Amino acid sequence: MRVISKRPTVFLLAVLAMPVTGSLSAQAQENSDPNIVVNGVPPQPAAMVAGPEVKGVITGRSDGRIKVTTADGASTIIAVSEATKVKSGGGLFGGGRKLTPASLLNGMPVTVKTWQGGSELLANQITFKTNDLRTATMIRAGTAQGFEEQTAATEALRGRLGDIDKYNIKSTTNVHFDTGRSDLSPADKASLCSTATNADATENALLLVVGYTDSTGSEDTNQALSEKRAARVINYLQQACGWKPYRMLTPTGMATADPLAPNDTEEGKAMNRRVAVNVMVSKSVDGL
Repeated sequence: MRVISKRPTVFLLAVLAMPVTGSLSAQAQENSDPNIVVNGVPPQPAAMVAGPEVKGVITGRSDGRIKVTTADGASTIIAVSEATKVKSGGGLFGGGRKLTPASLLNGMPVTVKTWQGGSELLANQITFKTNDLRTATMIRAGTAQGFEEQTAATEALRGRLGDIDKYNIKSTTNVHFDTGRSDLSPADKASLCSTATNADATENALLLVVGYTDSTGSEDTNQALSEKRAARVINYLQQACGWKPYRMLTPTGMATADPLAPNDTEEGKAMNRRVAVNVMVSKSVDGL
């Protein structure tokens, strides 16, 4: 049974009004994600009720919000304040020591309990494993470039890149899927990490990930499926293969466009159910 009294309403008002300062502000700036776009005004606390529980990986932070990507590739934007309860523990998201939102790092698996008002979600409690925090901290500490250097490198490259026809495609790796599915096979996972390793050895290389489907299903279904497949590949490249997010071009889902083979045979459909991972280098950088 859910009970909402006047006291939680006052608490939520304080949460939404509270500025994000100190180490949280610095951390949010360091992990700022330009792909997080939030439109409209946060809901009034009186209109908020208990929201859904969200389990996934933190894939971005910006302006007091985090982006959590779930196992199916879907992303959810959740507001966070210094009043949000943040806890870590040794067990499966069990109880443990209390932390601040500054502890939330990209790449950490989390469970988020939320309040909801309209389409806006506010984090009530965020929990994660202590080992996951330790791993994320080690990765962050071992990053060769700081956030400012990453941003400068990205802008320097993209400033010279512009349109897609200004790139040279150095190689393309295709991973394939069963009908209606977005699961990656062990062989495909190995292929993706091999591609990332080879691309990392190519100076100034970026990755462009494009998802496709066969002709089975409606246009809307295929568009959503192609985007989901692309998101699944991107998550694996970044989280398991170590590919840096700032070296990733904006992904896209192309549904049934650009088939590799006719869709009138099962063999052709199997070839078209794919995600293409393109290793791209600017022509200006490539000297061609």
